[in-house]
Amino acid sequence: MEVAIAGAHGSVGRRLTKLLVQRGYRVRGLIRNPEQADDVRADGGEPIVCDLEIADEDEIATAIDGSNAVVFAAGAGPGSGAARKLTMDRDGTVKLIEAARATEISRYLMVSSIGAEDPPDGEDVFSVYLRAKAEADSALAASDRSWTIVRPGRLTNDAGDGRARIDDRPLQGSVSRDDVAALLAAVLPEPRSLRRTLYVVDGEEPLEWELENVLTPPQQAGPQPGVRL
Repeated sequence: MEVAIAGAHGSVGRRLTKLLVQRGYRVRGLIRNPEQADDVRADGGEPIVCDLEIADEDEIATAIDGSNAVVFAAGAGPGSGAARKLTMDRDGTVKLIEAARATEISRYLMVSSIGAEDPPDGEDVFSVYLRAKAEADSALAASDRSWTIVRPGRLTNDAGDGRARIDDRPLQGSVSRDDVAALLAAVLPEPRSLRRTLYVVDGEEPLEWELENVLTPPQQAGPQPGVRL
């Protein structure tokens, strides 16, 4: 299986590339800067220079053509202004949706953010960012792709411990980028995650158990220790 990751040089994208390669996937890493290519190769991916912010849908389609799934892990970055939150975090998502449709790639994973479910009205950069994410998520949810939206809490660079709290309702807290990448790798082949929005923060239970608990319908779930009521 081949996966195209938009934002393959980002902090989550690089971690995800390594995990997927370890699991036998081929990874096509979309990057903005050609100087990032060696890092993507070192992670095990094939670098493809394609800046979603300026590329048109045909160029993006060419970059991802032949893949079986796409992951949107890109972003304008913490130092960018409000305008780029719209052109990258929102519009980049929409371009990738259209490119996936043009190339008949059904599977689409989205890295979003807690707070996008009810974004604030302010004009500060973070408020604009959350509204951009909300609009991007809405566009994906309204599409005909086989999507999963992952909304992590505040991202940290702490070493992941494989433990998390996962829910389909909003949570509060932080989460390591390692564990976000681990969740993305886990949901990618999981059919029960299709057309689901999942929230993730640090927790006490193993990530795999938490994911199983969320994805299994209540009537099918047997009694397990630590089940949240």
